Amino acid sequence: MSDLATTTSDLDAAMDRYRVELTGYCYRMLGSAFDAEDAVQDTYIRAWRSHEKFEGRSSLRSWLYRIATNVCLDLLNAGNKRARPMDLTAPQHQSSAVLNQRPEVTWLEPVPDGRVLPQTADPAEMALAKESVRLAFVAALQHLPAKQRAVLILREVLAWKADEVAQLLDTTVASVNSALQRARATLAGQRVRPSESADPLDAEQAQLLEQYLAAFESYDISRLTTLLHEDAVLSMPPFDLWLQGKADIAAWHLGQGIGCKGSRLIPTTANGMPAFGQYRPREDGLPGHTPWALQVLEVSDGRIVGLNAFLDTARWFPLFGLPEQLDESYEVQQRA
Repeated sequence: MSDLATTTSDLDAAMDRYRVELTGYCYRMLGSAFDAEDAVQDTYIRAWRSHEKFEGRSSLRSWLYRIATNVCLDLLNAGNKRARPMDLTAPQHQSSAVLNQRPEVTWLEPVPDGRVLPQTADPAEMALAKESVRLAFVAALQHLPAKQRAVLILREVLAWKADEVAQLLDTTVASVNSALQRARATLAGQRVRPSESADPLDAEQAQLLEQYLAAFESYDISRLTTLLHEDAVLSMPPFDLWLQGKADIAAWHLGQGIGCKGSRLIPTTANGMPAFGQYRPREDGLPGHTPWALQVLEVSDGRIVGLNAFLDTARWFPLFGLPEQLDESYEVQQRA
């Protein structure tokens, strides 16, 4: 089948080939898993409506990216900009921490790897793709003006040529190169902290995650803090609170966060990084555990540098395919 679809079934199949990579593009642009999927759906609707005008002067892929870019620019022009707690407030200390909740539209959102990372046999390509959806990198992208963001993603992440980006954005190569230079300078000022991808795990990463799971489930906070970097960060959207350093993170878990004692963790991945679905013991005292947080871990040089606990489990657990609750039979099965 040629790239130019000629029938309804051809167009459906052709567009479906690009769904994951387009979702990844829109996610990097918008910082929201749900907004990205909505943007791709809007892209496909616009493509259907204007398909008769598409005469094959460009590839179907380029045409879809043009539409998706316009969809994202429209959303960003409406003022949508996602952030992490670290972008909005100064770190607090556990002894005086205040839980201030902000609206959902404030927050940079996690995303399942399978929704945004196309499968590739090239390890270098996969490593770049995972690097480009890390929470810290996507958060840094949010500091760029919308068109600079598009230029940087297309040029640096997707490896488009400058003339291809210029054609997509209806601008000049010189303007694209200038926007790319400014975007690079802004990102350099953000000092994006490195972190390591989750799949495939090397032996050191696997051991670290096993130790973390064991320490958290046994609620051995002293042991857990040995796995943290000295200036590790704990954040908990939708609260704008964030803590930095082993001492405050440990104190939090033994203070306000003591309800996490007895939790169970189910491994998953998010944003190319290791993650866990966290279930706390039922508050009514009955057996079993209920959803509490999606934990996304940032790891660097053999230590955890970021603990990101996304607490809106009604949004995240269905998206990540995590169980609605853990009963006794599930827990026995998991440990068999």
